Amino acid sequence: MDTEAAVELAAKRYREAVAALDAARKDLETEAAEALREGGPEEEAAIADLTGWSPRQLRALVARVEQGDGAA
Repeated sequence: MDTEAAVELAAKRYREAVAALDAARKDLETEAAEALREGGPEEEAAIADLTGWSPRQLRALVARVEQGDGAA
């Protein structure tokens, strides 16, 4: 494979990976916000453990989603 073809392939794989990561982030934010709206403090703690996001970050996520600026 020549250098140009190798770079082209790598760039394509990179774009696809970024698109997949963006889609996964949106899915995670949507699901987490929905679960937080439906759950209580115990749900918040569980989601914080699963995502690695702090309770403050989770509350900000729900606020963004509710304002229409977030994932959902």
